[in-house]
Amino acid sequence: MTQPLIPQNLIDSICLVIEQSRGRLLQVANSSMVQAYWQIGQLIVEQEQQGKERAEYGKQQLQLLSSQLTAELGRGFNTRNLRNMRAFYQRYPKWNAVRTELSWTHYRSLIRIENPKARDWYTQEAITQNWSARALDRQISVLYYERLLSSSDRQGVEQEALEKTQPLANNQNYLRDPYILDFLDLPSRRLHENDIEQGIISNLQIFLLELGKGFAFVERQQRISTEDQDFYLDLVFYNFKLKCFLLIDLKLGKLNHQDVGQMDTYVRIYDQHKKGSDDNPTIGLILCSEKSEAVAKYSVLTDSEQLFASKYLPYLPSEEELRKELERERAQLQLQLEKGTDPGSHP
Repeated sequence: MTQPLIPQNLIDSICLVIEQSRGRLLQVANSSMVQAYWQIGQLIVEQEQQGKERAEYGKQQLQLLSSQLTAELGRGFNTRNLRNMRAFYQRYPKWNAVRTELSWTHYRSLIRIENPKARDWYTQEAITQNWSARALDRQISVLYYERLLSSSDRQGVEQEALEKTQPLANNQNYLRDPYILDFLDLPSRRLHENDIEQGIISNLQIFLLELGKGFAFVERQQRISTEDQDFYLDLVFYNFKLKCFLLIDLKLGKLNHQDVGQMDTYVRIYDQHKKGSDDNPTIGLILCSEKSEAVAKYSVLTDSEQLFASKYLPYLPSEEELRKELERERAQLQLQLEKGTDPGSHP
């Protein structure tokens, strides 16, 4: 007996209701966060200036404020974010000039613009053109406003911008924004990973620790931040014999040049912000797991290639060993999923 078909118009109507509700929820979360951070910036400026024309608020006071707020409220109040809140209020001293259609991530880029006319223009364009925060950041970095003013080929500049920008993120994915996670004090982890990926990461973690070659587990889904971006690393290890960090990024798909470039970026950022003065250069490992073929590739910056070849390799599993481990893990996890057992358990 065949199952009765659900009318497509019913499915479409339900999907529309949910999407509209998610959109309203996103808007409320964003506007609440933007308003709260503007008010915090106002409080900091008023407290530090105390009626004076110029602030004399030292770095130590801001660090102390950060520590106390973190103890009281949780994440989201490091000194860098507090400085951004202060700058936010200073750039937009009148609340009616703040557009709540934009997220806090948008404003973190906008407050870096010195020219008020350029800042106002980018603010309006981000709203009108529905730019994502990444798209806005790109336009600022390539001097889109300045090029439009000076270029004789205005249409060409606009066309280039149109082709290389991204619209605002889908409402379904808004909770991936680390700043919203911090604002709501939710667990800081990626919420969209599927069971296969989670299972491979769990089992790979055990595999490396069982090698007995000096690996120590540091963190899973570790967040690293730059001034204008946040990244998440699937697995981070430290090798005590090599005195270096190993960063691992797992891809469920084919390896491409963008993946390699992204890992190089992770390694550079980690060397800059996490590596100790007595640590050796960080290395990256990209793992791509497909049904047909698995790929493992170490990512080493050019100036570390000789060290990697001469000293690192004896303590690291080979790319071929890792490839076979990936294939084995994926096959076992797929079988576990088909049987309905927990894919995160190690066989």
